[in-house]
Amino acid sequence: MKLANAVLVVLFACLAWTQSVTSQSAKKPEDLAQASAQSWLALTDAGKYAESWQEASTLFRSAITQTIWVVDKITPARAPLGKVLSRRLKNATYTKTLPGAPDGEYVVIQYDTSFENKKEAVETITPMLDKDGKWRVSGYYIK
Repeated sequence: MKLANAVLVVLFACLAWTQSVTSQSAKKPEDLAQASAQSWLALTDAGKYAESWQEASTLFRSAITQTIWVVDKITPARAPLGKVLSRRLKNATYTKTLPGAPDGEYVVIQYDTSFENKKEAVETITPMLDKDGKWRVSGYYIK
């Protein structure tokens, strides 16, 4: 009886693991990239700009130093806008090519965002599938 229970426990564990792996691989690139974008945006929303650079893609980090990102790019762009009041997904588009970027796997995501000091803005964030198989941000723009 104990052996049968142990076998059932192992069987259920294997089924649960298989289901988890299957659901992960079944997710669309847009969903995986959007989760990555939201984590990255949480860092920028909190003013953790150095951490946002560290969490960005290899391509991003090789194109711009952390100091230039923090001092010259993100701080002057985000600080005047104030806190995020709302952010709503506008669209997410998977592509393998982008102008000025090497071929790869990208998702261009746009959010309609409202800030304290800018009521209507569009944030464009572009995660890419990095060398380690994780989706990481490779570009960020605000209009």
